[in-house]
Amino acid sequence: MNEATSTSQQRHQPRSKKILVVCAHPEPRSLNAALTVFAVEHLRAAGHEVRVSDLYAMKWKATVDADDFSGHAADRRLRVMAASEQDTLSGRLSPDIAAEQEKVLWSDAVILQFPVWWFSAPAILKGWIDRVFTSGFAYGPALPPPYGDGVLAGRRALLSVTAGARGSAFSDRGVHGRLSDVLHPLQHGLFWFTGMAPLEPFAVYDANELPAERFAAAREAYARRLDGLFTDEPVPFRSLVGGDYGRDMRLLPGVEVPGTNGLDLHVGPRR
Repeated sequence: MNEATSTSQQRHQPRSKKILVVCAHPEPRSLNAALTVFAVEHLRAAGHEVRVSDLYAMKWKATVDADDFSGHAADRRLRVMAASEQDTLSGRLSPDIAAEQEKVLWSDAVILQFPVWWFSAPAILKGWIDRVFTSGFAYGPALPPPYGDGVLAGRRALLSVTAGARGSAFSDRGVHGRLSDVLHPLQHGLFWFTGMAPLEPFAVYDANELPAERFAAAREAYARRLDGLFTDEPVPFRSLVGGDYGRDMRLLPGVEVPGTNGLDLHVGPRR
């Protein structure tokens, strides 16, 4: 290898990054747990720093209630958005919430690992999102506008999911709908809303019974996605302030490619 080739490879090799992996599965011997362990080991072997939030092992409290907000008076009506913003900005959030927010701020990328249950994430993961992404932390009038310019901009985000159904059932003509549509609330409504750049999801289908050879293949495929965590092109969702939307937050006529409809309207042209 000559000096020019070595310099070129170093230039394209991403520097050490900080990655938060959030796992949501109740069984430590599950496929999701195995993929979490694999991701952590693979990323650390590549020189990255990794922190893990194993929600079931943490016995994460999944419900938002008045106990989250020490600044809330018991005799007053709980207005969740206002209470969360007040306690976020004053540093009075429940300690478990504050700890997870610190992990998100620490990270350069966030990976959510979970099984697709009833076309969504497990309740414990939804509760992690509900409680951690508070007003004043992830969104709010005092923060940058959502959908592209949010406060968490600069971070990458990856959904790694398992599904019991075959992949064809989550295709464009599949009975379950496209996986990109099923995961849109997380890809667009959580990641992109807060400014994080979501990558195409990684999925292991037909996951209820996974023989050793298919698991090995899944690990190889996942390794490639993890290697591209900071180099792969993210989903090109449209920015709210990029000129594609009007003041009513509706996509302007004629911006999309003719024939585009549904959720694809909010994806811009790929490079």
